Amino acid sequence: MTPTADTSPPVPDPTPHPDQNQRVMRAAVLLSLANVVQRVLGMAREIVKANLFGASGTLSAFTLASLVPMTLYNLIVGGEMVTSSLVPVFSDYANRTGGRDRQELWHAFSTFLNLTAAVLLAVVVLVELFTPQVAWLVGARNFEDPALLDLTVQLMRLCTPAVLFLSLSSIITAVLYALQRFTLPAFTIATFNATMIVVALLRPTEISSLAWGLLLGAVLQVVLQLPALRDAHWQWRLDWRHPAVRRIIRLYLPIVGGLVINQAVIWISYRLAIQAGDESVTYMTYATTLYQLPLGLVVMGLSTATLPTLAQQAQGQLPSFKRTLAQGLRLVITLILPAAVGLFVLASPIVALLFQHGEFLARDTAVTSRVLQVYVFGMPFAAVDQMLVYASYARQDTLRPALVGVVSILFYLVVALALQPTLGLFSLMAADAAKHVVHTALMLWLLQRQLGGLRGHGVRAVVVRSAVAAVGTGAAAYVVLVLTANWWAVPTFLNRVTAVALPAGAGLITYLICAMLLNIQEAKSLATLLRRK
Repeated sequence: MTPTADTSPPVPDPTPHPDQNQRVMRAAVLLSLANVVQRVLGMAREIVKANLFGASGTLSAFTLASLVPMTLYNLIVGGEMVTSSLVPVFSDYANRTGGRDRQELWHAFSTFLNLTAAVLLAVVVLVELFTPQVAWLVGARNFEDPALLDLTVQLMRLCTPAVLFLSLSSIITAVLYALQRFTLPAFTIATFNATMIVVALLRPTEISSLAWGLLLGAVLQVVLQLPALRDAHWQWRLDWRHPAVRRIIRLYLPIVGGLVINQAVIWISYRLAIQAGDESVTYMTYATTLYQLPLGLVVMGLSTATLPTLAQQAQGQLPSFKRTLAQGLRLVITLILPAAVGLFVLASPIVALLFQHGEFLARDTAVTSRVLQVYVFGMPFAAVDQMLVYASYARQDTLRPALVGVVSILFYLVVALALQPTLGLFSLMAADAAKHVVHTALMLWLLQRQLGGLRGHGVRAVVVRSAVAAVGTGAAAYVVLVLTANWWAVPTFLNRVTAVALPAGAGLITYLICAMLLNIQEAKSLATLLRRK
């Protein structure tokens, strides 16, 4: 394969604007702070669910019901389309004529928004008409309790219209990111989570409150972003032949196949999990929330803030592109490795602190924490992989990441089915970790083939130093956890807080010392930036 850099005439690498890196870092900090709020509220949402409904089959029914709108959202206008197609295309329109005349941008935005809304309305109507059949396909028929199938159908009818508003919100988010207006879209998911919490607490005994909260939260995501569209010129147009629509579809088509397979595997995973018990889907949900917390805090803010810059630098500025990507990878690696080790060591006390109250029992904590620990093995690879995928999207290369995704998903399915007879529910987590390892390895290979890799940008050195710091972090946390084991064995709130705070504090102090001794510049620069903010 011929490297991309050699297929076009050499273009001088212009001197980057002196404030460019600062803008990226400011945006990353803003998005990271928004992610903190979002993840805290997401955790609060799960805590409320655990307190009200425990790990019951009714909560599993809601999880399956909400899977349908989320699947449709991910396939039609989910995060993959935003990052792979919408932001790069909208960024191109936003930067034309120096960003002074944005009529073309608003024309493209209006056209795509209108077409998407029309398609989604038709999809929602179809799902509402055939909800029992869809619930059967999702796997609700595998519940041991037959009443849970009927409950899944009822909840699915409430949840499905949310896909329309979630998708419209994503399109608005994409155009705002292209304009580098990050503030309001950064808090859409936080608004969604807060709405679900409030609605659930207003109707604490009815599982339908979660479905109503999901629907209302999706609507408010759209409403929240409208003030940022202050200069938008929306037009009622349905033009399938608009150049922007064709570019978006062309970029997104290679990804759809992988997404379809991925969503099919998710449905199969839920069906396999249900076979291990009606509560297994709920265990997976709680563990996934904790697993995704550091990924959301570390990766999403950096990758989302970096994407518009990478998209601009991909047009003939290869050295700058590689520097920006390497900077993002170094920061991700520096933060995610100690976070993964700490989460593995403190899985049980963290789950007990957050979820073990109300209807969530000690046996639920035991299973959820083990599920989380197996998930964590794939966390560092998932973090690095996200940055690599975004870099490909910035170069408007969606085919290769899609093919890599298909390979890794099929690998996941094979591993899960092979391990299920011996590991049961935990085979799904082990397969997920293996999937991330394979995907990351293939993406790194493609980076080497296409761009010559990132040799000379200090990524390998950061991996080694951060791994050493992570080992020190985990060891310190484990020692303190063992010494204070008697404290958190007594189920009081103060003891549970202490069981998490003391080991986590010891791990954090150890990490900071290691960062100084090992001269991990990324940790130092991030700490300096946060102090300035």
